[in-house]
Amino acid sequence: MTKTHKGSCFCGAVSITVTGEPVAMGYCHCASCRHWSAGPVNAFTLWKPDAVKITAGAEHIGTYNKTPRSSRKWCKTCGGHLMTEHPAIRLVDVYAAILPTLEFKPREHLHYQEVVLRMADSLAKHKDLPKTAGGSGVLLPS
Repeated sequence: MTKTHKGSCFCGAVSITVTGEPVAMGYCHCASCRHWSAGPVNAFTLWKPDAVKITAGAEHIGTYNKTPRSSRKWCKTCGGHLMTEHPAIRLVDVYAAILPTLEFKPREHLHYQEVVLRMADSLAKHKDLPKTAGGSGVLLPS
C-alpha cells in the first residue's frame, strides 16, 4: 500500500499531500537554505514532482527564484514555508517540518563546507553535492 503524508503551512490555508517514499532525506547547510529557513540548517525531503500535490490553497502560494536552480514556495497568508522546486534535478524539497507523519530518516549532509552548526553523527558529509546531483562528490571528515 502506498504511503501518503499530509502537510500544511503555518495557518493551514495551503495543504500538501506527498505520496510514496522520498528520493532522499537529509540536512542542507548552504547559505541560501539557512537564510531562507532562518535557521542553522534545513531538513529536506526530496520527492519526484508527481508525488507532490497541492490539495488546497494553491492561490495562496507565493514563489521566489533567487536563481534558476530553485523556486521557493511559501504561503502568502501566513508566510509559512512549504517547499522548493529544483527543476534541474527534477525533484521537490518538501520541508520535513511540514510533514508531521513522515518519519524523518536523514542519510546525508549537503554543502557541509558552509556549515555553521556542526553535527556529530555518522552521516555522509558532502562538501557540496553528490556527483549524481551535479556536485563534486567530495566527502568531508565527520
